[in-house]
Amino acid sequence: MDSALLLTILMFGSLILLVMLGVSVSFALGAIGTITAFILYGAGGLFSIITGVFKYMWMLVLVAVPLFVFMGVALSHSKIASDMYEAFYLCFGRLRGGLAIGSCCFAAALSAMTGNCSASTLTAGLVGIPPMQKRGYKDTLIFGTIASAGSLGIVIPPSITLIIIGMMTGQSIGKLFAGGFVAGIVILFFFILYIGIRAWINPTLCPAKEEPVPLIVKLKALKSVALPVFIIIATLGSLFLGIATPTEAASVGALAVIISIGIRGELSWTFIKEVAYETAVITGMVMWIMFGAAGFVAVYTGSGGIYFVHQLLLSLNVSPWFILLFSQFIILILGMFLDPVGIIILTLPIFYPVISKLGFDPIWYGVIFNLALCIGYITPPFGYNLFYLKSISPQTPIKKIYVSVVPYIVIMVSVMIILMCFPGIIKWIYT
Repeated sequence: MDSALLLTILMFGSLILLVMLGVSVSFALGAIGTITAFILYGAGGLFSIITGVFKYMWMLVLVAVPLFVFMGVALSHSKIASDMYEAFYLCFGRLRGGLAIGSCCFAAALSAMTGNCSASTLTAGLVGIPPMQKRGYKDTLIFGTIASAGSLGIVIPPSITLIIIGMMTGQSIGKLFAGGFVAGIVILFFFILYIGIRAWINPTLCPAKEEPVPLIVKLKALKSVALPVFIIIATLGSLFLGIATPTEAASVGALAVIISIGIRGELSWTFIKEVAYETAVITGMVMWIMFGAAGFVAVYTGSGGIYFVHQLLLSLNVSPWFILLFSQFIILILGMFLDPVGIIILTLPIFYPVISKLGFDPIWYGVIFNLALCIGYITPPFGYNLFYLKSISPQTPIKKIYVSVVPYIVIMVSVMIILMCFPGIIKWIYT
């Protein structure tokens, strides 16, 4: 027991220290796992790392990851997204806060097409920030809206993190996607409600578009939504109707994106090369984090660390809800510093068996676990979306971006608590 406690402190303490020193998460995880295995078991102990890594390398569902990344990258290089934003702009611009509301809906639609936060946040930022600034929107509302709505990329399916959660727990990815869809829509509703209330209280915060837009112009603009709707239906429809597995649905979605870009006349050899290269870079980053975390967890598990934590949590004389809240709190804290994929592989093997033994629904837990990861994307000091926006608007002080997301963090944490207190909101769709 004492040795397992010491191992836990040393391994996780070293990880936090290396991350704070600026070492890449994947290399920090892999290095700690390798060094620990060598110290404890000698050269033979390194086989546990190889076994842990190959466990994930042979999982067919991982093929969906580069395909969904490809969809996001291709759409970010295409004008499909900018034309779709124009449609939202024309439909919502006359409302107070209409552009911010349109940006929320736009980012949610991107999330449903791409499955990742980077594509939805960067694209929504590049397309949405200039017109909002031109209309006199306050920066705090602009950056908070884009950062938070863009984070829905890992909640609204097809979500790469939900795929990994399903892969690690053995639960239905289709059911996780269904639960994630409901959670994402609930969060989106509260974002829109918040913007509407802020606009009603303080009209100067987000003024309405003054010039009216004829109905015929709005109707013509809606044709730009046809291709995004086709992509979403092809991807999620094939999955939810049981026609395709998650991997096959990813293939269908990637094909739908290629067809859509081809219809617009944007498909070229140069386009394919650029998208393929960027897809390989992003996928490689995700995979290295997975493999580093897999090696770390393999050594920690083999040394009795996870068994120690399981026994410790189950032996506590507290309510099961306290343990659930504790697990969510840990995820929120880790989300300030680590990549979501690394957090999943590090913590899910620890918390999932305990939560299951306590009688909580595993699909429901996977969704709220993923929601905590989503909040981490906009939580200072190292929330990924905060730095995506900083890269788009380098002249904006990072402190202003930090301040802009605070109301949205409060909203997302509140929604997470609501979904925990009323699990039926999520469970009705897959039970």
